[in-house]
Amino acid sequence: MKAEGYYYLGKILRLLGTKGEMLVYLDVDDPGNYETLDMVFVLVGGNMVPFEVANIKLRHNNQVHLTLQDVDDTEQAEVLVGCSIYLPLSALPVLTDNQFYYHEIIGYEVVDEVYGFIGTVEQVLDYPLQALLQVSKEGKEILIPIVDEIITWVDKKNRCMHIKAPEGLVDIYLE
Repeated sequence: MKAEGYYYLGKILRLLGTKGEMLVYLDVDDPGNYETLDMVFVLVGGNMVPFEVANIKLRHNNQVHLTLQDVDDTEQAEVLVGCSIYLPLSALPVLTDNQFYYHEIIGYEVVDEVYGFIGTVEQVLDYPLQALLQVSKEGKEILIPIVDEIITWVDKKNRCMHIKAPEGLVDIYLE
């Protein structure tokens, strides 16, 4: 099941105690943005199931203790362990300046300071150590690391990303 219209928030790791409380990993930059959640969607058996949040307590390392309304014993909560948690795209925190969500830059034009237009963002490859822009130009693939030193400006209005690619990076793909 594709979670269209939703974004991945995290995963239920394990149970805590006997009253349905769960340990959840939030895959976000700032877990504090989610302290006041009132609802989450859990992907259970291929279906998005809405749950009202009864309680959420921030911990360390992007972990929270989560209790869902009407999930108040280990039997009910055990079914949810290992499931992914989502929120609607409309619930994404507003970003400022050059910040962006990976899903929103698909289709952006990429313009380099030296080469000019080098292609269009096809997708973001989110690897554990480094996220990469996969840019397509005339059937060729160009991979560009997503780092502040390379991405100089994101023009959301005109759907354009300005970069300063390290010397030789673009050349190895276009030769």
